[in-house]
Amino acid sequence: MYQVSVQVEARQSAVGLGSDVLDLAGQGFGFVHARDMRALLMPFGALTDWTDFAGSWDHLVVDEYLADRGRFRKRRYAVYEAAADSLITRQPHQPHHQHVEYNTLFGGVERWFEPVTAAVGDGATLHAILRFCRATFGTLAPDVSRWHIEVHQFRIEAQTGAAGYPTPEGVHRDGVDFVLVLLVARTNIASGTTTVHDLTGRELGCFTLTEPLDAALLDDARVAHGVTPVTPIEPAAPAHRDVLVVTFRRQ
Repeated sequence: MYQVSVQVEARQSAVGLGSDVLDLAGQGFGFVHARDMRALLMPFGALTDWTDFAGSWDHLVVDEYLADRGRFRKRRYAVYEAAADSLITRQPHQPHHQHVEYNTLFGGVERWFEPVTAAVGDGATLHAILRFCRATFGTLAPDVSRWHIEVHQFRIEAQTGAAGYPTPEGVHRDGVDFVLVLLVARTNIASGTTTVHDLTGRELGCFTLTEPLDAALLDDARVAHGVTPVTPIEPAAPAHRDVLVVTFRRQ
């Protein structure tokens, strides 16, 4: 069920990907507005299932590993492999593992999360995003012949008196090569500002993902990132921040 192969184009040119990719090469990060991100994704496939894709965040599962710190995070997880010029292939479900150097809360722990559903994992939107990432990150690392890809669906919920923490580990690196953070929805929340820092801790920039398809691109070897806690605007209404995080690590 979870080993699905999708034939994709031979390595696609990243010419025309825009100044944000040049920023990623030059300073280690870039922010892409939703309108520009939609245009960047178009050559890699139409987002024909976007409504169902975004709606799937309503069916994420509480992250039990945060139980002693709150139940504000829901998620699903999947792993893919991608050759530089042929297949993007979903792998059998497996735990998420980070070294303690990159995650002081859960480093060294094999964390089993509920899998991304087959409908989302095989869908047009996710595969357009994965193909875009491969072309973009492959242009920046042309020596890589195969990528290990991890896909995370996150919902961070907030309540009055109980802020949601998109990065409970604080400012951090993920221990990969490249990261895409894509906003899917932002409902009744304030804050949630992304900050980017060099490896000495100096802040390089900050921005807030506000519209669906707003995106951040990060060179994880060169910069660290964090996100400020989110709080509800209307206390009695549901409040949450939905993002897709995709990481690429050379295999």
